[in-house]
Amino acid sequence: MRSFLHIIRPALIAFALFILCMVIVPKIQAQESTAPATVEAHQKSLLDLYSEGGWVMHMIALTSVGMLSVLVFCVVRINRKKMIPPALQLKLEAAMSKQDVVEALKLCEENDSPLSQVIRETLLKAGAGVAVYTKADLEAAASETIFHEETKLMLWVNMLNAFAAVAPMIGLLGTVSGMIQSFEKLSSGAAKASDFAGGIGEAMVATAAGLLVAIPAMFAYFLFKNFLQSLISRLSHSTSTLINQFVTGSTVSLQSEDVSPA
Repeated sequence: MRSFLHIIRPALIAFALFILCMVIVPKIQAQESTAPATVEAHQKSLLDLYSEGGWVMHMIALTSVGMLSVLVFCVVRINRKKMIPPALQLKLEAAMSKQDVVEALKLCEENDSPLSQVIRETLLKAGAGVAVYTKADLEAAASETIFHEETKLMLWVNMLNAFAAVAPMIGLLGTVSGMIQSFEKLSSGAAKASDFAGGIGEAMVATAAGLLVAIPAMFAYFLFKNFLQSLISRLSHSTSTLINQFVTGSTVSLQSEDVSPA
């Protein structure tokens, strides 16, 4: 249920933003406009452009909502406070240095983060008692769980890349549809430039709309891909230090070792 809420909440936020841009903003612009009627006839709102883009604009709109949903999810989930909570990290330091497996597992059960998942799975997979825990077993279990957590989050980041690739293709489909419309009018004997304006306008608007979705999606993909790799490296370091504390009983704090910016 919790994971379902994490997925549906960004989608609802993105849908609300889409409605705000497509409905409310054009209305405000229309109310504030004081230009003469002859000038207003040439001004186009977002809804006018949306209609001019043809049927493919519905597909691009759905793609933009999906892209915004994934983007919101990445912003919410792929950050240091969510992946490596400082409060949980300090509590785990105390429990691991005392070799208190029960307390460490309890802390991990109460917190939903990659760090808690890694420590929990590491302790569960490595053995049933402190006497049988070895550093090699712990590190092997941790590496496996870290890879699983990275893969799970990378699926969302890769969806941004998918939207960045699909949106221009949908825009190109609109371009082809508009040009076909223009050539049909040409073959029927149309000779005026205004006769081709509808098809050419559909082609250009659809192309622009596709790029408008693809460009931020591609930028966000590379941004969160690099950010996730940095956080996974930090997670590996934190896990390794916690394991070392557990095996040796050391009380050296991770906060003193981590001098890199948040």
